Amino acid sequence: MTHNLRVWVGRSAAFSLLALPLFGCASSLPATAVSAPSAAAKAQLPSDDDDFSQLVAQLRIDLNRNKARDTAKVPALAAKVAPAKPRDQQFAERAKALFAPLSALRMPVVGLTPHDLEDSWGAPRDGGTRSHQGIDIFAPRGTELIAVADGVVSYIGDQPKGGHCLWLTTENGASFYYAHLDRWAPGLYEGMEVQSGDLLGFVGNTGNAIHTPCHLHFGVHEDDHPVNPYPLLRNSIPTRHAHIHTASSGGVGR
Repeated sequence: MTHNLRVWVGRSAAFSLLALPLFGCASSLPATAVSAPSAAAKAQLPSDDDDFSQLVAQLRIDLNRNKARDTAKVPALAAKVAPAKPRDQQFAERAKALFAPLSALRMPVVGLTPHDLEDSWGAPRDGGTRSHQGIDIFAPRGTELIAVADGVVSYIGDQPKGGHCLWLTTENGASFYYAHLDRWAPGLYEGMEVQSGDLLGFVGNTGNAIHTPCHLHFGVHEDDHPVNPYPLLRNSIPTRHAHIHTASSGGVGR
């Protein structure tokens, strides 16, 4: 009975010593919370040291096991974040897919080839107060203009600089600007779906191009930002004849 009581006292002391760094400051415990066994008790119970050491060892094993479980959760959360290199590759693939349709454009002016183009992007305009945000493609008046890609005619109208103009918008976010037209194609209207090669209008010199030779001002916008059309049209597909839509009632034409 006495032996068991002293073993229990020794184990209680071990638990109290280990609990101190785990649960806060030792100063908050009463001074009588842990009482050291007397020298006589130690002398009479040489086996208590073995029990005490085993208890401490077991408690340390339990603590280490709990810490290992907590640490194991951290790599699992970090693994959900993709490394930088795969992320960059994903962005590159998305950008490539976005611009891929632009690499197969048709030449907007019937009868011309990429060799007929000149890169006038960025050239000064209005005495240097602005730069050219497109390229000029020269052709005789009345030359057919076609859709460079499948899309929707999102705008038809007159502007001070662009004259008779229109916008063709594609589902991937690219928009194409046709300006200085002599007239639009018969039956063309805003919201009309067109396919690559469909007739949109005819070359002219309306707007601020009235004193210049007839040409098409062709612009490209990607996500509302102008980009140079010249590199995109260097690999464009020449077209000999435009595909003419059946005229629809209510269309805009001249």
